[in-house]
Amino acid sequence: MFDVGFLELMLIGVVGLLVLGPERLPKAARTAGLWIGKAKRTVANMQREINAQLEAEELRQKLSEQEKKLNAGLGKARRELEGVGEPRRADNGGRPDADEARQQAAHEPVEPATTPVDSDPTPTAADKDSTPR
Repeated sequence: MFDVGFLELMLIGVVGLLVLGPERLPKAARTAGLWIGKAKRTVANMQREINAQLEAEELRQKLSEQEKKLNAGLGKARRELEGVGEPRRADNGGRPDADEARQQAAHEPVEPATTPVDSDPTPTAADKDSTPR
């Protein structure tokens, strides 16, 4: 803040001693020190509050950016879903075309196989007899 060296402090002390005298100088120095301490604490508190406000504003900006991204993604997904629910083409007489039929067949459930699968991997006596030696 201020660049005060040893010579400046000594000059202030000598002038204070001449002006105030030896009896009032210690009390004046103590009062000046208290005022300077209060000023430093006030400045430090103001700096902390300003930094907190700047951080809060930064967070608000990031939050608004994330909200915009989420709304854009939501809008895109909504448009895609609205496109899926469109009616079938009238030029085919209401029948789905080949691509639509393939997509519909791809989403139909597949039935499980009817042959049971042996879940026991250990060979049985019949398997041991049939293995070549």
